[in-house]
Amino acid sequence: MEYKDYYKILGVEKTASKSEIQKAYRKLAKKYHPDVSSAKDAERRYKEINEAYEVLKDPEKREKYDTLGADWQQGQDFTPPPGWGRENINLGGDFGNFSDFFKTIFGGGFGGGGDYQSKRTPQRNSEVELEISLEDAARGGTHTFLLTMRGASEPTKINVKLPRGVSDKSRIRLSGKAPGGGDLYVTLRIAPHSVFEVDGYNLSRSVKIAPHTAVLGGTVSVDTLDGKIDMKLPPLIQSGQKLRLKGKGLPKRAEGENGDMFVKVEIAVPKSLTEQQKKLWEQLADLEK
Repeated sequence: MEYKDYYKILGVEKTASKSEIQKAYRKLAKKYHPDVSSAKDAERRYKEINEAYEVLKDPEKREKYDTLGADWQQGQDFTPPPGWGRENINLGGDFGNFSDFFKTIFGGGFGGGGDYQSKRTPQRNSEVELEISLEDAARGGTHTFLLTMRGASEPTKINVKLPRGVSDKSRIRLSGKAPGGGDLYVTLRIAPHSVFEVDGYNLSRSVKIAPHTAVLGGTVSVDTLDGKIDMKLPPLIQSGQKLRLKGKGLPKRAEGENGDMFVKVEIAVPKSLTEQQKKLWEQLADLEK
């Protein structure tokens, strides 16, 4: 059978950290997901990516793979070394949908043989990570997501109820939704947003204002998760100064409580001036001498 270079499949170095492996997996899984990718080999690549991540995210599996694969290259014919027996490789679990190479190393059988065959653990719990949008985290409610279960070749549609007060790394238990009838534990990850940065239940963003507004004060329109609001600016505000909008962050668990939004002021210099505007700036400069 063919040796699989899991590091090459994920496009990471052998020294990659767990977070680097996770980041590479997320990027590739999103790119080659069969429901969104137009690539002809999307399904095959998606299965390979999930298989590689299954090994490299787990310290025990990764160490075993590194020990075995030190002298192999992707594409070479592979036969397990003599004495590579069940007592050394069976980590448990249902890996029926992975490649023969994976099964040979981690307990699914060699060429369909029974010596390496793993057994399904009844009522085995599973864990997955689910990336949600900032807006979904704020709204809550029930949403349908495609989740790829451990050991499954195809994603499964799961209804996940997002309670009030979810944040990045919140954990939700779905009773009986794991393969084999166990519980499915879903760790939520809030996807990067084009406008807001997330820190717990607080949000932060920047807003650009004209120089005269910075000097004289005024109001500026700011987008929040609840829509646009007018934010008052005091006179002589400095570039980089932050203002707090109380209660404009993510909902907290307690009803009626929200995090805050912090708005960083950036003074926008005009890219061009009319002759009259230039003269006025020159007059102002003369006054400051």
